Order: sequence, then structure tokens, then C-alpha cells
Amino acid sequence: MAGTPMWVWWALYAACYAAGGWEPTLSGLRALTERRLDVDLLMVAAALGAAAIGQITDGALLIVIFATSGALESYATQRTQDSVRGLLDLTPDTATVLRGDGTEHVVPASDLAVGDVVLVRPGERVGADGQVLDGASDVDQATITGEPLPSPKQVGDEVFAGTVNGTGALRVRVERPAGDTVLARIVAMVQEAGTTKARTQLFIEKVEQRYSVGMVIATLLLFAVPLSFGADFQPTLLRAMTFMIVASPCAVVLATMPPLLSAIANAGRHGVLVKSAVVLERLGASSVVAFDKTGTLTEGTPRVTEVRILPGVVGSDSELLALAASAENPSEHLLARAVVAAAHKAGLSLEHAEEFSALPGRGVRARVAGRLVEVGSPAHLLGTTEPDDVVVTDVASLELDGQTAVVVRVDGRVAGVVGLADHLRPGAAQAVEQIATLTGTGPVVLTGDNPRAARRIASQLGITDVHAGLLPHEKVDAVRALEAGGHKVMLVGDGINDAPALAAAHTGLAMGRAGSDLALQTADAVIVRDDLSTIPAIIALSRRARRLVTANLIIASAFISVLVAWDLLGDLPLPLGVAGHEGSTIIVGLNGLRLLRTAAWQHSDTKKRHRKGELS
Repeated sequence: MAGTPMWVWWALYAACYAAGGWEPTLSGLRALTERRLDVDLLMVAAALGAAAIGQITDGALLIVIFATSGALESYATQRTQDSVRGLLDLTPDTATVLRGDGTEHVVPASDLAVGDVVLVRPGERVGADGQVLDGASDVDQATITGEPLPSPKQVGDEVFAGTVNGTGALRVRVERPAGDTVLARIVAMVQEAGTTKARTQLFIEKVEQRYSVGMVIATLLLFAVPLSFGADFQPTLLRAMTFMIVASPCAVVLATMPPLLSAIANAGRHGVLVKSAVVLERLGASSVVAFDKTGTLTEGTPRVTEVRILPGVVGSDSELLALAASAENPSEHLLARAVVAAAHKAGLSLEHAEEFSALPGRGVRARVAGRLVEVGSPAHLLGTTEPDDVVVTDVASLELDGQTAVVVRVDGRVAGVVGLADHLRPGAAQAVEQIATLTGTGPVVLTGDNPRAARRIASQLGITDVHAGLLPHEKVDAVRALEAGGHKVMLVGDGINDAPALAAAHTGLAMGRAGSDLALQTADAVIVRDDLSTIPAIIALSRRARRLVTANLIIASAFISVLVAWDLLGDLPLPLGVAGHEGSTIIVGLNGLRLLRTAAWQHSDTKKRHRKGELS
């Protein structure tokens, strides 16, 4: 821009003022009609005052800072509203009601009443919370409980609206009206938690109001009082305008935003999406971290962990696995896919399965190379024969260890047992250890999975505080209980069932790859690459950012206090006032931008490993 005409400079600055200043100006004028003085309007007035005495760059910078902050806040609010609306899509629009005469009627799911009997066909979503009256199937209810495996449902079992039915047909009696289902309560809790968080902004608004009123009164008094005592107009106006500039909170604004925004940008480069500067501040304040299990601490998909054979039926573990995988190959069940994947990984060749059939909740049977192979639940396959004591012991041992036991029977004789379990994410143990060091408190597990599986995973990580079998509202209760005990809870989850707890927690982190849309939208931050090691790193980075904010506020307050005192008690030259004001702004700005460096993230990680306890 050097050498360009002055009118070009002024035109560009005017565009900057208009683009960033129209919205706070409009908001401030609306506040005035309600007899409130909005700090945004005061900032616009300060920017215009700076321009009036030739400091147009200073005013433009102030406008840009406030416009950017407002845009980030609006974006985060809109994303939260969209996430709640997206949850409603999980409930089916219609349901098939069975009348007393046996006829079927398709009605809106919202019209279902308690006592109605609905037919849920294979692959359909359940339309209401209810109890199974007839049929058997495997229902994927990960959206509600977070369980990685479909849950077998039989007569008398409970099913939830929004869950997905497997291969069997179910007749379900409606137990709760549409507005009181578990899914509807999830929506209500997310909205309630969002409202609760918004109320915390009331304190900030009160501070802004008092500051705004104080600034206006001080400026008017500094101008009007000397004039009433006969002071000259020109020097009095100059002193008042100098006060307006040196008391302008540009440095205070820059004291807060650059460190936080720089830390947000740095975290984003390392795979953590932090949705706002307020969130980044809260991350470092966390005193306990609560983890969901499935899809968070674990990968969320079962794998074959053990193959145990009985002598006399098959010759080796490989033969048993090959037969089981051949029989399971046509099945779409999650456990079947895990057995087939294990066989492929072991380099085994699979035979074609003939006469294949599947019984929901029980298992499969097929003829493989002329041999009848059955793969299914111990309750089904061991209940029709006199089981060998070794088989019973193997099944009990696997289940006590939190694994899922699958029995393989060949030509009517039990040949062995296959154990399956979810696996820990890489680096989970190290991340848990680092988090415990940073927060000074061991992490907690909150999961909808069964207690044995939860304790098995927790024991591998050294976590002793485990809450299992929790429904979404029970996870919220657990979070609130922790916070009632004085903790600031960071919840890490991935499923729709985690959304209410993510919203209720002090801060919520969602797993980016495996996370549901609602979890991603409700959470305050997203771990994009599902790397658990980023959790202790972002906590450490947040704490460093907060320390920089504190240091910047001290620097900015010191400059403002000295310059204001000089202007009120002495004769502060306008150029020196502008230089001091701009100098403090530059100092705090550059200090905050230090967190943009890659070394800032590495520094946080190094402190975790080599300076244990310092950050806690």
C-alpha cells in the first residue's frame, strides 16, 4: 500500500469498519432501547473515536477482533442446534400396529399409545420403547447403550425406540408414549444442558454492563467537568479523546483471544478440533476424565482372542477356526464377521457353506465339506447336549474374563470354544497414565456395556472406578454426581447414548472417526483421528494458554492503569498515549501467538513425560 493515495487507504479502512462494525452497532442500539449499554457498542464508539483523531488502524484492529469473536460464538451455537435436530431422524416416521383381529395398520410413530402392539420386521428401526411379546432377534442398540455387539432379544426383553432390528421379526407392546422414550429424553437432556451452559454467560454480561457504563461516565466527566470550570475546549477534548484511547480495552481483548485461538489452531493441526475459545479454557480446568468404553477406550469391533478345542473332534485350532469361519461366512452378524476376519488373518482357506441357516440370537448352521457345523451361543448349543466339563469350564472362564464365548459343534459333537472381545485402542494405557498425572485423579469408566466386559478393559488400563450397564440418563447422573463431589468432569465418548452426558459434563470430547453425528455436534471438542494421546496433550496446552492469558491480562492492565493515571493526574501527550496503547497491544498479541508454534504442542507433551505433577 505504500505510495497509494490517501483516499484508497480511507476507503479500505471504511470497508473494514462497515463489514465488522454493523452487527455490533445494531446489537448495541437494540440494547439501548432496552436501557442496557452493550460493550460492543462501546467498542464501536472507541473505534470511531480513534479514527476521529487519526488512529484509524487502532480502531480497525478493534473492530476485527470483536467481529471474529462474535462469528465463532454464533457458529458454535448453530452447530449445537443442528445436532439436536439431527437426533430426531433416528426415530422412524411410521410403525406397523397389529390390531386385535390380526390386521396391520401403518400409523405415525408419534401416534403410538401405551398398550399398542407393533410389528418390527427385520432391518427396521423400533418405533417405540416396549417389551417383546413374541419373536426373537438380535437388536443393534448401540445408539442407546453403546454396546458393540447386537443384543439378543426374546419374549419379555425390553427394546428401545430408534434401535435397529436384526434378522428376526418382533412383536412389541408399547410401554412408553412417544414423548417419553429414552431417545426423546436424550433430546430433552441435550437441550436442557445447552440452556444451562448459556446461563453461565449472565455473569460475563453483568461485567460488560458495568464496564461499559463506567467508561461512558468517566469519559463524559473528563470532558464536561473541566469545561464547567472554564477550561479551554480544545485541550479538554484532546484529554478526553486520549483517555478514550488509552482506556480502550484493545490490549485486554488481545490478551485473551490470541493465546486461545493460537492454541485452537495448534490443536487442530494435531487432530483435536476445539469448537471455541471458551471450551479451550475449560479443557485445562478438568479435574477428572470419564471415558465411555466401546469405541472410545476400545476400537468398537470384536476380534477373536482365543480358540480352545476339545480332543477327538478336530485336530487343531486352525481346523476349528476354518470350519467355524466357513459356516459363518454367509452371515452378516458382527461376531460372524470377526470369526471370518480371524481366519483370513491366519491365512486359512474357507470352504463353501451349503444348507446355510441362521437362527436370530442363537447362531448359524451349515454343511462344510460334508460335515455339519454349528456355531452359536453356549445357551443354545450346550443346552441340547450333555456338555463336557471342559467345555463348561472354558465358557465360564471366557465369560468371567469379559469375553463373548461362541461354541462350535461338528456333526453333533462339541469341538471347541471361540472367545471374542473388543480390543483397546493403541496408546490407551499410556494416555490414561498421563491423564491421571495431569489431573491428579484416576480416570473413570462410564459405559452401557456389561460389567464383566467393562471391568476387563478397565483392569488392563489400571482404572478402578467403573460404572457399567448405564443408560444415557444414568450416565448423566454419574457425571453430575462427580461434579457434586467438587470435580470438573471431562467426558470422552463416541455414541448417541453419550450425547446427554457430553452436554452435561464440564467439557465433552467426541471421537471423530467412530463418533455419531450427535456426539460430534454435542461435544465441545472432537478428537479427529481417534488418538487418545491427544487428550493429555490438549489438557496441557489449555493450561499453558490459560497461563499466557493471565500474564497478558497483567501486562495489559498495567499499561492501561499507568497510562490512564498519567492522563488523569498529569499531562500525557497524545502520541505517547497512542504509542503506549499500541505497544501493549503488540506485546500481548505476540505473546499469545507463541502458541501457534509446533513446539508449543511438543512442549506440552514433553512436560507430561518429564515433569510429572507440575501441571496438576
